[in-house]
Amino acid sequence: MPPSAVPSSSKDDRKKRQPRDALEPITGSSSSAASSSSASVGSKARGFFGSGQDQSTKILTDLAPMLMKPGMLENAANSSLSRPTNALRRTPTKLDLSLLRLSLNPRRISSTSTELRALEDAEDLLPLPIPSPIETNPVSLLRGFQATIPSAREGKAKRRKKRLAEDAVGLKQIAMGERGLLTDGSDSAPKKEKGRRRKTGTVAKRELSREELLQENDEILADRENVHSLINSEISEVDRKIEALRVIRKGLEDDLLRLQEEELELEDELEGVNELLSVHDRKAPALGRSSRRKRAAAFLPSDHDDLPHGVAFMTLHAHSAPVTALDFSEPYGTLVTAGADDVVRVWELSSGEEIGRLRGHQGPVKCIQIEDEICLTGGADGNIRLWDLRQVEAHEAALARDAPIPATPAAAEAAESDPAKPNSVVRQGGDISNAPDADGPCTRVLEGHTKAVTSMYFEEACLVTGASDKTLRQWDLTTGQCVLTMDILWAISHPPPAPTTASSLSRSYSIDDFAPSTVSSYYEKPARGDLMTGTFAVPTPPYSDGSWEMYQDFVGGVQFWAHALVSGSGDGGVRMWDMRTGQAHRTLLGHTGPVTCLQFDEFHVVSGSLDKSVRIWDLRTGQIFDTLKFEHPVTAVQFDTRKIVAAAGDNTVKIYNRTSLQTSSLTTNGHIKPVERLRYMDTYLVSGGKDGEVRCWAL
Repeated sequence: MPPSAVPSSSKDDRKKRQPRDALEPITGSSSSAASSSSASVGSKARGFFGSGQDQSTKILTDLAPMLMKPGMLENAANSSLSRPTNALRRTPTKLDLSLLRLSLNPRRISSTSTELRALEDAEDLLPLPIPSPIETNPVSLLRGFQATIPSAREGKAKRRKKRLAEDAVGLKQIAMGERGLLTDGSDSAPKKEKGRRRKTGTVAKRELSREELLQENDEILADRENVHSLINSEISEVDRKIEALRVIRKGLEDDLLRLQEEELELEDELEGVNELLSVHDRKAPALGRSSRRKRAAAFLPSDHDDLPHGVAFMTLHAHSAPVTALDFSEPYGTLVTAGADDVVRVWELSSGEEIGRLRGHQGPVKCIQIEDEICLTGGADGNIRLWDLRQVEAHEAALARDAPIPATPAAAEAAESDPAKPNSVVRQGGDISNAPDADGPCTRVLEGHTKAVTSMYFEEACLVTGASDKTLRQWDLTTGQCVLTMDILWAISHPPPAPTTASSLSRSYSIDDFAPSTVSSYYEKPARGDLMTGTFAVPTPPYSDGSWEMYQDFVGGVQFWAHALVSGSGDGGVRMWDMRTGQAHRTLLGHTGPVTCLQFDEFHVVSGSLDKSVRIWDLRTGQIFDTLKFEHPVTAVQFDTRKIVAAAGDNTVKIYNRTSLQTSSLTTNGHIKPVERLRYMDTYLVSGGKDGEVRCWAL
């Protein structure tokens, strides 16, 4: 029957049916579809398309949205590029079956290209092993939540669509209608109502039931909770990542500091090698540069690195009273210590054994310096003695060989308890004081100071000493003569001209300002007459054990290089002298107590004081570069390019790292009373304390 002869009732029924119903003759039942061939499918499709212009247009209009989807287009393009030309001639059973399976459910017509390919290749893919996922780009936590938690926007759009009336036309439908396309569930393009015109911007809505409103309320609360949990979880994850990055940064900073310290060590070692080369080429003086000013690294034995760092690995029970001075020639070399028991001992650091004693001073020794085999000591008797340490062991052997044996043990004990008594003797092999040859290895005695020699520094044949008589003296070690005397009192009463810049150095210092009590109420200001007569004594601040003493060393430290001399004195001033004229040309003011120790290099002066501080001065500007504060008085200090080591009135040794700007303490197996003296080279340190013991440390 031709299409025009079709009854109107059947034609209207056909119009009312869904467009997808036209595909039912193609699909048929599952059994008939399985037995049909691609030829029959094509003939049926041609029959429908050829039935009339109106019906073919309707079918194409219905299929166009599905055929024009990006997934279908992508699948068609991939199939045309990846499959060989003869693939079109293959048996169409698999493709037909896939299409038939999809046709059973009209909603599956919109499947993606991936699903179509999976259905086509299902029989080939099922036997294959499932590959493990490869994460090339890790997905962030935010994307993970977006994949698992429904989006708030999706829920909002769903609810808005639900509230609209069923016959409402959305913007998407209007746009597709203008293009001649139809959406799912619509059989015709949107039509305008006759006699009525929809207002612009209005949308038809329908009323929701109570159950639907309660459901939307629960959905909104769930979306809000999901959003909160998502943000909080993401913030927590970011915090964890930030903390991990901080740990990594801290590790990198520590590595950088370690590398900087290693670089400084290499520079010091290189300088040491260059100095040895200069000595080998006979370009340097015989005694070389003083070890107190040199920055070159000491060449330690290889087993020194095996020692635990920060632990005292050797203890010498040196004296029965506090250690007053110490110095050593080199790590594991010769050590000389002096105590308040008026005994000066010589030790072999490699074995920890006592070699002998240096006899000759009347009273305690206040300062010691060793260079190679030469040792200088300054005592409370005002004398400076020059010793040859190579003769100590032989001299001790001679004394032990010629020593008489006391008649009774009581006599030996009395002789040992009073070594200063003339002609006193002790047991065989022991010490003898004031014997006719007691000087032994002493090669020269320098006399000139009227009070105790409290500090000294020598380099090559030049020696500078400071004493409680408030003078500095320069000596020629070759002749033993004093070549220059510098009066500190005269420098105090005639301060150098103040700098023109407004700074702390512009304050002049007069003799009336001598007492540290002018800025610190702890000290008592001495009278002017006491100062002129030479009396100097101030109480020290309490040490960590509560003890204190009267400090009487007016000159706490001296050091020179070429013609530049630096001294620290009891008035708290650090003075810079010109050894060619004997005049002080600059005074660094800042300490509020007597200066007890100092050291300088090319750029900085480091000084310690009873005011519980270590100050670092910049020689280029004359101002304080940095200040280290402690809880107790500072009695000894030494520094190099990497660290500052100080004895700060407690049982530990303070170490300030100049690279990391951190302060640490040496405590393990340490002193049981406050540390007062120290000396170190590279990573080898020797300290002496009020307990009379000397301890060796590996830094």
